[in-house]
Amino acid sequence: MSDTIEKVKCLIIGSGPAGYTAAIYAARANMFPVLYQGTQPGGQLTTTNEVENFPGYPDGVTGPEMMIQLQEQAKRFGTDVRDGWVTKVDFSRPIHKVWVNDTKEIHCETVIISTGASAKYLGLPSEQHYLQMGGGVSACAVCDGFFYRGQEVVIVGAGDSACEEAHYLSKLCKKVTMLVRSEKFRASKIMEARVRKTENIEILLNTETIEVKGDGQVVSSILVKERTTGKETEITATGFFVAIGHKPNTDIFADYLKLDETGYIINVPGRALTNVEGVFVAGDAADHVYRQAITAAGTGCMAALDAERYLASKE
Repeated sequence: MSDTIEKVKCLIIGSGPAGYTAAIYAARANMFPVLYQGTQPGGQLTTTNEVENFPGYPDGVTGPEMMIQLQEQAKRFGTDVRDGWVTKVDFSRPIHKVWVNDTKEIHCETVIISTGASAKYLGLPSEQHYLQMGGGVSACAVCDGFFYRGQEVVIVGAGDSACEEAHYLSKLCKKVTMLVRSEKFRASKIMEARVRKTENIEILLNTETIEVKGDGQVVSSILVKERTTGKETEITATGFFVAIGHKPNTDIFADYLKLDETGYIINVPGRALTNVEGVFVAGDAADHVYRQAITAAGTGCMAALDAERYLASKE
């Protein structure tokens, strides 16, 4: 362990839209924020090719480009943006202790958590290939469905979120094929009924994905297998959406912060406050409903303002 302990007024853990927005507000309020980017600098948006639904970009912007711009804006006002990730915390006392890369110890007056949530994928090599290529694999229908207007797509999932995203896609796409691995949905009856009565959604039960196929650049079809018979079928599709859930990146906070049953941090409704004074949360680490860049940015603003008010109350 390092013998040198750094003291920080405002530490921001995570670097997506929530983290950078919190940094902009905190820096402008003379809170001298230090931001650690984490294992995925820029967050999930760095895996998104085109962003067209964030205000202020009439011609759209790539996810990586937007994150670079947000980072530069945060640095412009004095944010200390650093490489590295937080590996341990101790929120048991008024001075919050945080360790970076298992070595550096930081004592913080306030902490803003913006570690986000990671989409779950099937783990197929072909799926990961086209995800990295930006050629037809997505975990967010609301983010990317627009690009598949009038086309045929496949979505994997059996829960409420999968049904909601399939229904959303049905309004944009010519046809939506929904793959459910088991013999029944996990979704609520009302959500299941909604997709079943939508004419351009075809539901395939007991069906699993074998391979995402294409020309190496873009997706053209999905190879699936009917689990009871073993029969393989190739489904024509230009888009492959994975809706099997997200995992919030909150494990290191579990001993100190209240989490829900799936690991999302529980905040005070309408605020960025957690159950620990001086620790705030922004973005997808607490949001399992919207998961959009714009909502993450909004809660980043809220977290910085709440942190500023907390510090003022201690003066």
